[in-house]
Amino acid sequence: MSGLIPYLLFAGVAAEALRHYEMIFGGELKMFTYEQAGRTDGPGDAIAHGMLLNGPVELAGADAATGDDTVQMSGMFFSLLGTAEPEVLARWFDALAEGGTVIDPLQKRPWGDHDGTLTDRYGVPWLIGHQG
Repeated sequence: MSGLIPYLLFAGVAAEALRHYEMIFGGELKMFTYEQAGRTDGPGDAIAHGMLLNGPVELAGADAATGDDTVQMSGMFFSLLGTAEPEVLARWFDALAEGGTVIDPLQKRPWGDHDGTLTDRYGVPWLIGHQG
């Protein structure tokens, strides 16, 4: 693990969401069901723990257990500023925007940098960009 890794709790779509992020960012996806984890606080076939590792973006997630809240983000973005080449960042922006909402398109700013913001189809907000 390289540092801060977000852990997202989904409303029954963790497998779909984590596979979606794997398709966008690459890396290695590992997922374990509630049954495999020996847990009874969620459906046996739901994801109790999943991690996207060994790629340019690492994150983890699960289907929320009974009584747990699901991902709700306000006043923050996952920032991918300068984390890859500009073409890769543009590709990530477009892929994350599919089925989501573009808040501010990826564009050149008056100070010369490029950035844009969006909320993906799972409700996760992203800030993506690069310098000049």
